[in-house]
Amino acid sequence: MTTDFFRLELADTGVAHLQLARPERLNTMTPAFFPALREVVESLNAEGRTRVLVISSTGKHFSAGMALDVFASDLSLLDTGNARRRLAFQDSLRQLMRCFDVLESARFPVIAAVQGGCIGGALDLAAACDLRVCSADAFFTVQEIQIGMAADLGVLQRLPKIVPPGVARQMAYTGERVGAERALAVGLVNAVLPDAAATLDHAMTLAAEIAAKSPLAIAGSKLALNYAIDHPTADALEQMALLQSAIFDIGEMAQAIQAWQSKQPAGFDPLAPVPRV
Repeated sequence: MTTDFFRLELADTGVAHLQLARPERLNTMTPAFFPALREVVESLNAEGRTRVLVISSTGKHFSAGMALDVFASDLSLLDTGNARRRLAFQDSLRQLMRCFDVLESARFPVIAAVQGGCIGGALDLAAACDLRVCSADAFFTVQEIQIGMAADLGVLQRLPKIVPPGVARQMAYTGERVGAERALAVGLVNAVLPDAAATLDHAMTLAAEIAAKSPLAIAGSKLALNYAIDHPTADALEQMALLQSAIFDIGEMAQAIQAWQSKQPAGFDPLAPVPRV
């Protein structure tokens, strides 16, 4: 599948690869990018065959974020001049937020493979992913503060749960560029690789390792981890008791144990499709 913004491939292993494909525009995001991303992630989630999604890019930078010409070309989208326009603005912004929320709520893990700049809205996207790996030339910046606005697509809400809050606040207040080694030191990324090709290779290897596990157990683990971020331990344990009763499967476990002991692929069934309404 190819759109104006990215290419998508789904391997038989269940590893999906979405690659941003506008290097000549630094993979900037226009308003049409967001629903296109949401639609493809929701489709992958509904079909049930995807076990891991890798998001990578092309060219010098992962993405330069929102295209600046958006702020000049369609001011009607940004009009907050009266109460009615402010209400419409809020609804439009919520719709944009949901386009990255789907990465967090998908039943499969999402890995971002970042090279070069991960700027502004691109950091909102990366922060919504489960894991991030990057090349040695990568840098991450909350660019919005440089143009006189607060970042508003999730990075301010997610970043303090990924890195120490003081680091998140400094990034948000200064717009500083956090390089690859610093990103690794504070936990923003899981690994730093020499270049873009090695970064993608590492991400795909990691994805293959995850895809070989029970997709039922992976989906349950993601649900539990997401819930635990915003809830006290006691509440998260109660949720875990209910969740485990829903996903506990002796047959799945027997397959997993056999595969683990024999060092052979398990051949787990994909997750059931989700009817889209």
